Amino acid sequence: MNRTDAAGAARPVLAVRGLAVAFTTSRGDVEAVRGVDLEVHAGETVAVVGESGSGKSTLAASVNRLLADNGRITAGKVHLGDLDVTAADERTLREVRGRRIGMVPQDPMTGLNPVMTVGAQVAEALEVHGRARGAEARAEAVALLDRAGIADAAARVDQYPHEFSGGMRQRVLIAMALACRPEVLVADEPTSALDVTVQRLVLDQMAELARDLGAAVVLITHDLALAAERADRVVVMYRGEVVESGPAAEVVERPRHEYTRRLLAAAPGIAERKVVERPAGPTDAPAGGAGEEPLLVLSGAVKHYRLRGRSDPLVAVDDVDLSVPRGRTVAVVGESGSGKSTTARLALRLEDPDAGSVRFDGEDVTRLHGRRLRAFRRSVQPVFQNPYASLDPRYTVEQAVAEPLVVHRVGDATARRAAVRDLLDRVALPSSLAARRPHELSGGQRQRVAIARALALEPRLVVLDEAVSALDVLVQEQVLDLMVRLQEELGLSYLFITHDLAVVRLVAHEVHVMKDGRIVEHGSPEALFADPREEYTQRLLAAIPGRSLPTAERARAARGNPGAPSPPRC
Repeated sequence: MNRTDAAGAARPVLAVRGLAVAFTTSRGDVEAVRGVDLEVHAGETVAVVGESGSGKSTLAASVNRLLADNGRITAGKVHLGDLDVTAADERTLREVRGRRIGMVPQDPMTGLNPVMTVGAQVAEALEVHGRARGAEARAEAVALLDRAGIADAAARVDQYPHEFSGGMRQRVLIAMALACRPEVLVADEPTSALDVTVQRLVLDQMAELARDLGAAVVLITHDLALAAERADRVVVMYRGEVVESGPAAEVVERPRHEYTRRLLAAAPGIAERKVVERPAGPTDAPAGGAGEEPLLVLSGAVKHYRLRGRSDPLVAVDDVDLSVPRGRTVAVVGESGSGKSTTARLALRLEDPDAGSVRFDGEDVTRLHGRRLRAFRRSVQPVFQNPYASLDPRYTVEQAVAEPLVVHRVGDATARRAAVRDLLDRVALPSSLAARRPHELSGGQRQRVAIARALALEPRLVVLDEAVSALDVLVQEQVLDLMVRLQEELGLSYLFITHDLAVVRLVAHEVHVMKDGRIVEHGSPEALFADPREEYTQRLLAAIPGRSLPTAERARAARGNPGAPSPPRC
């Protein structure tokens, strides 16, 4: 039963009052959070929404005092029931973390120890806090994994994180976070890199377990559509401050602050706008005429993999036919394991098909060698999902963008420096960033650097493999706008690999839906959204956050809710 205050009202499980957090940097103190108030009651889910740099993750880290070494709380209080977390000593905090406050981090690979089995890691959470030991802890770990949605948990308890999919790893983290039946569960972007269907399953499981335990949930997310579907109340943060808060439905239907309206308009699941126009547009008629052969053609493509401990091969791509017309965007959409990324690797000739053919500009790419293969590499460039991993941390921005020019011996040092400046300008990055390294850039800036690098050799086809899936909705919107502008200016063709049909609707001319290595449905985005034939496509569409909101609300959000009162000042 909830404790009550003197007036008889239910006391919040978690109360944040006037919180301010600063970080010490080489350029002086940077205030990341200013004057934040937050309350969460037992059984309630409160979503904290904002883009990167808004302060939402700093707020989450402050709840259990897990700020980076250079961060400190400069004002305000965090109360967990009767405990003042801001004044607690380290011994008390060790007892609080995991036992009273559970944490689900964003990246399940860094959140799990790669050399420990998943069962041992769940059992460790129980043993550290004296909930169970030995065989009892192992049995409880199996039960927790089972409740978190891990099929055949008893058989998989001794497997390692790398043997689980991303969605399954995230469920392991949920089992760990809830192992000690905490009063508060803090989930920091727990599903931002997951497929929409897996995202829905994971969030459903997390909500069910939290409800059973009566836990208060703080959901940190950049996706206001997701927050509107999952939370009782929404708190919107912008530049370290709370600019709007209220019941989820009210914030979505009647946003008061301009920043909230921007988040709503940018959310692919809510926004009705299209970035690329169809059918009109400069890229719709290929320069060579309507009968010109597509730039890329996969015919009957097949790719098998041999896996350790498995006698029969895994069929990753199974008899795929797909083409990318010149100057157009073709999307391949599907869940993890559907074969879409393997299809991208075939298009890039990072893999060769076991059967079928891959043709680029009329040539079979598997037969290219030497100078002709080098020319193909110049014409087809990739942009990968994770800009953290795809950029060398030792290279400056200038070195990263110039690298393809150096490898292909294009120009001298002076010409390459000029080319880099031009490329940075083309992707709307200031030349002042040229001397910085990846860790000094935001996620959106890093992805723009990756796009600039892909454009350095003036390619004809760019293969984007989940290139915007991990970005905030506002940054994602900017990158998608950039892609379409570059397509119009340079006549680029795109093979766009994604799990997100909401994004596909904004940018693609044609969509191919993949399941178990096969194309199960294809057509225009409008046709797929209006009348999906396959049950699998219907499931993908149904899982898009924001799709369940009433049409009138989505329309108001897209228009910016002109009838709303004037927003408060930031």
